[in-house]
Amino acid sequence: MNIPDATRAQAQDLLAFIDASPSPWHAVDTCEARLTAAGYTRLDEAERWSLKAGDRRYVVRGGSSIIAFIVGSQPAATTGLRLIGAHTDSPGLRLKPKPAEDNAGMVRLGVEVYGGPILATFADRDLSLAGRVNVRVPGGFESRLIRFDEPLLRLPNLAIHMNREVNESGLKFNKQTELPLLLGVSEDGVKAEARFREPIAAKLGVEPGDLLTWELNAYDTQKGALWGVDREFVANSQLDNLASCHAALSALLATQAPAATCLCAFFDHEEVGSESATGAGGSFVTDVVTRLAACAGLDGEDQRRMLARSFFISADMAHGWHPNFPAAYEPCHRALVNGGPVIKSNANQRYSTSAETAARFMAICEQAGVPCQQYAHRTDLGCGSTIGPIVASRLGIPSVDVGSPMWAMHSIRESAGVLDHGYMIAAMTTAFAH
Repeated sequence: MNIPDATRAQAQDLLAFIDASPSPWHAVDTCEARLTAAGYTRLDEAERWSLKAGDRRYVVRGGSSIIAFIVGSQPAATTGLRLIGAHTDSPGLRLKPKPAEDNAGMVRLGVEVYGGPILATFADRDLSLAGRVNVRVPGGFESRLIRFDEPLLRLPNLAIHMNREVNESGLKFNKQTELPLLLGVSEDGVKAEARFREPIAAKLGVEPGDLLTWELNAYDTQKGALWGVDREFVANSQLDNLASCHAALSALLATQAPAATCLCAFFDHEEVGSESATGAGGSFVTDVVTRLAACAGLDGEDQRRMLARSFFISADMAHGWHPNFPAAYEPCHRALVNGGPVIKSNANQRYSTSAETAARFMAICEQAGVPCQQYAHRTDLGCGSTIGPIVASRLGIPSVDVGSPMWAMHSIRESAGVLDHGYMIAAMTTAFAH
C-alpha cells in the first residue's frame, strides 16, 4: 500500500497527541499547547470579549471542554459559521471519591464504569492514573493535572483453571466486586487511604492531607503504534474520539485567512449523554456563538441569518467493517478501514445527517480529492448516537455526522487506518474553506 510520507507523519502526530492526553483534562491541555504555539490566545468566559477579523482565540470550560476559532474576514451574517465538533472523553474506569480499601493484605481502588467500555480489554494491561486533583492552598484550592507514566495499577485475570468456561462464555466482570484495581500490598499500621494518597501527594509536592478531591481515570500506559505489513494501521487507546479532535484541530491550524468564521468545539461527557455544563447538551457552544455574533455587532435578525448559512460537522469515529464478523453489519454499508471518511445516517436521528448534508459532505470530499463512504447500522441492533443531533438542535443549523472507520470501538486498544486520518484532515481543511 502506497502511503505518502506526509500522511504517515500525520498518523505519527496523532499517536503523539493521544499519548499526551490520557484524560479529558490532558486532552484539552494538549490542544491548548498546540493552539498557543500557533498564535491563538485564550479568552475568559468571565470577561468581556472584543474580537475582530483574523483573531485566533480559544476558550476552555471546566478544564475538559474547549472551543477554538478564527474570526473570518467576511461578515458572519453573509458567510455563516463553519463548525466541527468532537468529544474529549472516552469510556473507561474512573476512581470513586473514596476508592481505597484493604482486602486480605492487598490495597484495591474502587472504580465506576464510565460510559460503555469493553471491560474485558482492561484486564492484564499496564494501567496507571491520570486526571486532575484539587489541592488545598492558602485561601482555597487549585486544580492540578496529574499523570503517572509508570504502571501503577492492574486488573489481573482469574486463571482459566478457576474459570473453565471463559473461552466459551466470554470474560465477564462483576462491576462492583471484580473491577477494583490492585494498587499494592498493605503495610502494617498504614491505612489503605494513606497508601493511595502518598504517591499522588509526592508527585504533586504537597501533603497527603491537602488532597481534597480528584477526577482520575485508569489509562493504558502502552504507547500508540503503527502496525500492519505496510504499517497502514494505527493502534492506541482513545482513538474514539481523540482522533477526530486531532483531525479537526489540525485542519483549524492549517486554516489561515478564511472568509467564514471557523470553529472547533470539543466537549466532555459525550460517552455518558452530554448533559452537563461542559457537554454538548450544555450552553457552551451556544454561549460562544452568541458572543461571536455580539462582537460582530449582529442584531437578532442577522444572528439568525448567520445560523441559516452555517454548517456543522459532527466528527466521531465510525464502525469499520470487520472481516471476522460480517453478520454484524448492514448489507451494502461496509465502511472499509483506509477507505475514506464515513458519512453516518440513521432515520431515527441518532445521527444528524440528512440527504442534503450528506451530499454537501460528499462535495467537500470530492473537492479535497479524498474518497468517502456511507454507513447505516443494522436495523435489529441498537444504534449509538453522537453530539451531532444535540448541537444541531441547539443551534438550528444543518449538520452531518462523519467519522473515520475503526475496529474495536470502546476497547482499551483500538485500531484505525493511517490513510483515513489523512483523508479526514484534508476533508475538514476543505470544509473550513468551503
